[in-house]
Amino acid sequence: MSEFSSIGLIGRQDNANIADSLNALADFLLQREGIKLVVDEAVSNFMQAHSAFPDMLVVPQDELYLHCDLVIVVGGDGSMLKVAGALANQNIPVVGINRGRLGFLTDIRPEELENSLGQVLDGKYKEESRFLLNVSMARGDRKEEIGCALNDVVLHPGIAAQMIEFSLYIDDEFVYQQASDGLIVATPTGSTAYSMSAGGPIMHPKLDAVVLVPMYPHSLSSRPVVIDGKSEIKITVGDRHQMMPQVSCDGSVEFTAEPGDQILVSKKAETLRLLHPVDYNYYATCRSKLGWSQRLGSP
Repeated sequence: MSEFSSIGLIGRQDNANIADSLNALADFLLQREGIKLVVDEAVSNFMQAHSAFPDMLVVPQDELYLHCDLVIVVGGDGSMLKVAGALANQNIPVVGINRGRLGFLTDIRPEELENSLGQVLDGKYKEESRFLLNVSMARGDRKEEIGCALNDVVLHPGIAAQMIEFSLYIDDEFVYQQASDGLIVATPTGSTAYSMSAGGPIMHPKLDAVVLVPMYPHSLSSRPVVIDGKSEIKITVGDRHQMMPQVSCDGSVEFTAEPGDQILVSKKAETLRLLHPVDYNYYATCRSKLGWSQRLGSP
């Protein structure tokens, strides 16, 4: 008997391999006693004929989280990033089936369904709590919530490869004024993503910390800074060449800033509950995904 009785399936709709994995996953889950499947309308259309899974509940996408006590995401880490905020808001645990490339968040391979996913469904798993970042914008007397990010919040020039100017404050204390291609504000989860490519440090997911990584700064002395995860970050956009930089959350552009805008970043109260098989090891994942050297001989 599974620990979870109602399981939601989420997957990209532009990949035939993911369709195969969704169908295999549905077949596997329906063989277990007491499990009800929940999918949104897009995933339902992407899977086999609906009659093949007559007990599957099909709901609008924004209602899926109201009908399940576990969500399984099939795809790459990008698929997980798109739903992380909603899952955190509803306090629903999530498991990732990797059909992408790296798979830091979606770590179960399709061929491991029966063993690894079976363990999770039987209540044998490791649970991680991953925090997200909330982003808001203050313009004059108006303040607006923008979005949230599991990996990173990025201030960047958009299409034009030009330097932008901004001032950085942490907990209302002035840090520096900088001219650069932008700034990456990354969580420990995001430290192995864009932040790492820009020269930021790898941070263990258990750390309560945020890293600020400048992108091609004009000053060679400007380096990544790791700060307390509870810090309040404020970025004030300058008026260099009247640039209108963009702010992205996990790679999706959320808004275009104007000179004088204040971008406010802080930890989100709700966290993502990420489930792994019992043999999950963060450092083993790093060795596999990042090509770290394997151990030679016996210890």
